[in-house]
Amino acid sequence: MLKWALIFLVISLITGFLGFSGVSAATATIARVLFAIALIVFLIFVVLAFMAGSAVI
Repeated sequence: MLKWALIFLVISLITGFLGFSGVSAATATIARVLFAIALIVFLIFVVLAFMAGSAVI
């Protein structure tokens, strides 16, 4: 998911440089949403790892 966020970010930067502001804004929004989802999933996995680690001890 983070890979797709980076791809959309690059597309947004390229289209912004070329002057396609509508496409650039749309892809930037998609990149931001995908990054937020990836961050939330990462935090959930970190919390689950700490809970599993404390259950072993």
